[in-house]
Amino acid sequence: MGSRLCNQLFHASYVSGAFGAEWSVKYNQQEICALKGSTVFMNGTFTHPEGLTVTETFWVKHPAPGVEPSDLSKDPDYSGRVEFFTDEQKHFFLKLSDVVKKDEHQFCFRIKTNVEKERWVGAPGVQLRVTELHVEAPEEVTEGETADLTCKTTCSLTDPTFIWYKNGRPLTTKIIKNNQLHLQTVSSEDAGSYSCAVRGSQHLRSTAHSLRVRYPPKNVSVSISPSGEIVEGSSVTLTCSSDGNPPVKIYTWFKGSTSVGEGKTYSIPNIRSEHSGEYTCQGRNDHGERRSTAVKINVLYPPKRVSASISPSGEIVEGSSVTLTCSSDGNPPVKIYTWFKGSTTVGEGKTYSIPNIRSEHSGEYTCQGRNDHGERRSTAVKINVLYPPKRVSVSISPSGEIVEGSSMTLTCSSDGNPPVKIYTWFKGSTSVGEGKTYSIPNIRSENSGEYICQSRNDHGERRSTAVKINVAYPPKNVSVSISPSGEKVEGSSVTLTCSSDGNPPVKIYTWFKEGGTSPVGSGHSYSPLQRGSYYCEAQNQHGAQRSDLVTVDLNGHLVTLYAAAGVGLCEVAVFLAAFFWKRRKRQTRNMNEPDYVNTRRRTKPPDDDSCSVDDYENVTKAGLSAPPPDDDSSGDQDYMNITVSSKYLAVITTQYNCILRNAESK
Repeated sequence: MGSRLCNQLFHASYVSGAFGAEWSVKYNQQEICALKGSTVFMNGTFTHPEGLTVTETFWVKHPAPGVEPSDLSKDPDYSGRVEFFTDEQKHFFLKLSDVVKKDEHQFCFRIKTNVEKERWVGAPGVQLRVTELHVEAPEEVTEGETADLTCKTTCSLTDPTFIWYKNGRPLTTKIIKNNQLHLQTVSSEDAGSYSCAVRGSQHLRSTAHSLRVRYPPKNVSVSISPSGEIVEGSSVTLTCSSDGNPPVKIYTWFKGSTSVGEGKTYSIPNIRSEHSGEYTCQGRNDHGERRSTAVKINVLYPPKRVSASISPSGEIVEGSSVTLTCSSDGNPPVKIYTWFKGSTTVGEGKTYSIPNIRSEHSGEYTCQGRNDHGERRSTAVKINVLYPPKRVSVSISPSGEIVEGSSMTLTCSSDGNPPVKIYTWFKGSTSVGEGKTYSIPNIRSENSGEYICQSRNDHGERRSTAVKINVAYPPKNVSVSISPSGEKVEGSSVTLTCSSDGNPPVKIYTWFKEGGTSPVGSGHSYSPLQRGSYYCEAQNQHGAQRSDLVTVDLNGHLVTLYAAAGVGLCEVAVFLAAFFWKRRKRQTRNMNEPDYVNTRRRTKPPDDDSCSVDDYENVTKAGLSAPPPDDDSSGDQDYMNITVSSKYLAVITTQYNCILRNAESK
């Protein structure tokens, strides 16, 4: 179909060019069968009419009627998989990597020249077929029969040489003809997993095919457990092993020519000398039967009544000496004795001595006696070493941070033999309690300190290392100090400092004014902007506590402080008026002159005032009322009634700046 398309679209239109010579495109192969995953090469030669210059060459697939064919290298399905080039001798090449089934197309070579209408698509193109290898073979065959395995493809590969693998390894000794593997007279060794490949593309193997071979029992053999010499009184188990397909299910045991049992195993408990003799096993399946070679059982007499004794008898205390002695009855007499602690060898000889015995020597000991016919171990004797307390330690519950008011328990652990029953608790050098545990309900800060546990048994005593208890608690003893102390001077500033006791130490301080609900400041120290009563609140992660009230009386820069604190312009106006009146009053008193300041008349202030006339008069334009009475005993808010017109608020701001400069210069 693709070849016909190339012909229909291009071949009929451009058989010869305007320059008098014909176009031609010749492919070295027009049909290619490739293995999935392999790399395919397409190549050929071309000619074009004289006088034309080739401007572009590329490959296309299945061009459609009336549609300009697109460059294969720009197709997303072929990104990174195609390479093509043309040399000066007009040879062209296409390399297509990792081919897949959907690459089965007709591929054509496209030529463009410097003349728009002089272009060519070589047709017919190259038809690509993609195949995979798979093995066609019987699932199962009986030993002695023949079997053929075929490596199949869906298209014809070019000159393929087939390679066969069994269980992943190349087959070199079997008959291989074309794509077929011939197994003549199948045996059980032929069972396995088979796959095939083509030489040059061995990495592109077929999926494996499992071949099963049915055969009668083979390799029938008998094993004896325990192996080695067989000692009277022991138990012996004979086990029959065989290889057959289907697996052997019928086993028969013979002693000499007499049948003595059935089953895969044959056991003789408490064997005696009369069990000596030759034993064989016969295995049978659907395809036949076979006997094992004979195994001989020879019953011998190993040591008997092996026992161990301890000297001295009675309690064994750490630091003393102990001797273990082994005795046995055997034929021939036992000459080799081995001592074990648990399963570990610890010594040789009829006796085993432990001078200066330690707690780690405690455990179960056995001795093993051996002669020419076997060995036997004694029953275990237990050594229990007594010792004073060791590894005394203290644990705290609950773990983590200990907070005042909670409950805490100290638990003492120790290793001693006999176990420790007497525990004494110390805080520092003072005894504070008895028992394995020491509890402190509702713990207080004064319970902080180092605690030690002392353990005692019949053989001594030992103390633990100290554990430190650090009780955390919320702030206490919160107080406020004032700096500077004593009588306040006009224009001075005041600093309040908060102190407290807490564990962990307090880092969060918050300041409040009496009667207020919102904080007015934070930090260890605070400088108030208004007179009044203040307190601080100290807080850590375990709680908070407030101080008592302290009273602050501020003079001088009160207006400035208020303005710095960000109060509204109306409040600033109140303090501006107060500032003016008090200042004028003090000046007139000092000069023994009548009070000449009247904010209603807008008269010029004294020469020593740094504020300009305009500034001073602007205050009166804002609508300030008459000055307060001579008596200074009342607060500013008590004796002043100041009304501020909203349109003069900017004027008050200007005057405030003037007053601030004047106050700072004074």
